[in-house]
Amino acid sequence: MNAQNEHQKLGAVTVIGLGPMGRAMTRVLLAAGHPVTVWNRTPARATDLIAAGATLAATPAEAVEASDLTVLSLTDYRAMHDILDRSTSSLAGRTLVNLSSDTPDRSRAAAAWAAAHSADFLTGGVMVPAPMVGTPAAHVYYSGDQQLMERHTATLALLGAPKYLGTDPGLAQMMYQAQLTVFLTTLSALMHATAMLGTAGLKAAEAMPELLASADAIGAILRANEQHPGAALDAGEHPGDLSTVTMMGATADHIVETTTALGLDLALPLAVQAHYRHAIANGHGADNWTRIIDGIRAPH
Repeated sequence: MNAQNEHQKLGAVTVIGLGPMGRAMTRVLLAAGHPVTVWNRTPARATDLIAAGATLAATPAEAVEASDLTVLSLTDYRAMHDILDRSTSSLAGRTLVNLSSDTPDRSRAAAAWAAAHSADFLTGGVMVPAPMVGTPAAHVYYSGDQQLMERHTATLALLGAPKYLGTDPGLAQMMYQAQLTVFLTTLSALMHATAMLGTAGLKAAEAMPELLASADAIGAILRANEQHPGAALDAGEHPGDLSTVTMMGATADHIVETTTALGLDLALPLAVQAHYRHAIANGHGADNWTRIIDGIRAPH
């Protein structure tokens, strides 16, 4: 069977939402040979995609009805409801894969909403920026019905390596939010550190390479010196032989003092300091820094 015939057998896919991510997904699916129908609040965003072979639907209902599989790439889950709540009669027998960002609870509620309209539902979280969609570096977390996931894996794998987490519709969104917690906190830390160095006359172009080297090294340091803290955390063990809450807490105090003296925003340093002070107040100063998880799990 030649490549053209193989492409002809590929299933139709609908993409709703043509921001940078939705546009990238559409291009990847078209390049693989899938017939793709698109819909967006602003139809002009589809112009170049139509030129590349996509079909523009006039309404959300028409878009959903064009394919068995609809991928949603929107700002949040409210946008999904704004678009589809008036088209629920078109959902029966269709599969919705929502790759928008929101909370795990809203993902679970959306799965129940889809089921109430006889539609199947998968939650997903894309862990790369739009330019990397469809590349070997891309991966996407999914959760929901396992058989449904298996049915659509070949198509979804075009967007990025699928990482299936389980049947709970909220789990993929939980992983997505956890990953972004690390990402966004790191970005704020980089900006805070750059602002600190800037008060001493060091330009960002000079500071950033040094700071990025520290950020890059964190994973390697944890794996090498802490023997991967995840297993110890699961066991409830916090051995303080390499670093302690008291030692790390003193560093957090110094960062607060320096930030105060420089007149910079204190929100991030105070939040970090609070984690260590909570652990020390509970008598865990001699434990490993991982003990701060107790205060995060039970803040009161």
